[in-house]
Amino acid sequence: MPPFPTNVVIREVGLRDGLQSIQTILTTQQKREWIAAAYAAGQREIEVGSFVPARLLPQLADTAELVAYAKTLPDLRVSVLVPNLKGAERAIDSQADLMLVPLSASHAHSLANLRKTPDEVVAEVARMRAARDTAGSKTLIEGGIGTAFGCTIQGAVDQAEVLRCMQALLDAGADRVSVADTVGYASPAAVRDLFEKARHIAGERFWCGHFHDTRGLALANVYAALETGVARFDATLAGIGGCPHAPGASGNASSEDLAFMLADMGIETGIDIEQLLALRVQVAQWLPNETLHGALWLAGLPKTFDGAAKHAVHQDAIA
Repeated sequence: MPPFPTNVVIREVGLRDGLQSIQTILTTQQKREWIAAAYAAGQREIEVGSFVPARLLPQLADTAELVAYAKTLPDLRVSVLVPNLKGAERAIDSQADLMLVPLSASHAHSLANLRKTPDEVVAEVARMRAARDTAGSKTLIEGGIGTAFGCTIQGAVDQAEVLRCMQALLDAGADRVSVADTVGYASPAAVRDLFEKARHIAGERFWCGHFHDTRGLALANVYAALETGVARFDATLAGIGGCPHAPGASGNASSEDLAFMLADMGIETGIDIEQLLALRVQVAQWLPNETLHGALWLAGLPKTFDGAAKHAVHQDAIA
């Protein structure tokens, strides 16, 4: 088993995965303030929105404006979600650094969510790659494999199908691949097993883990993924978000809780947790009627925590 990463990136996806799942529509100015404060707190990868029709997700109608603003912040990697070629073309035009293409390993979820089979999504990725290359764009393509541990519609999802989809995405021209527990079915043992096999297939192109905290296991699943060497995770401020096909879903891993866990393990994230907690207070004021999650904001930072890498990570502790 490889050692824990010494540095981990927390990609903030609250402005997309979080906001698309709630009723409140933040103003563009509020979102700009969110991006600026997250950047000031040390976050350097932010998914600012999604290029989908505004009639479907009015919460994300200002994505192009947010990309333009976020691109003015030095060294910030700006990503967006795109469901199809038209969305990809808009991402390329916006000069986003990365576009995430969702693919559900569950056939039933794929049809419900995207109206495409997994293989049709792979074919779309090939067209996106051709469009990207023709445009001479530097926008990276990440294929994100959702429902990788099960599905509320279909039930079980075969691990072999997840890995087949991953290889197909790479073959179609995706620069990166990631794995998501869309409906909160994953357990640490299942994560460790799948992520080890995914790393064998994709190597360093296996880019990110995305865990929902539906059953309280998001951070435990991050820990299991860390054991396989994965060093980038999606999370949302205050754990907002969910999936329309996951009844009772309680949202994503909380950015502030994840940053605290990693810092306390001696893993560098570049994030000032107190500033992130201050941003959480601000966003909570903007979302007074929404259910927020997370534990750190309730209890606060422990007196023993100084924000530095306090605990050496010993190889024998993870062998």
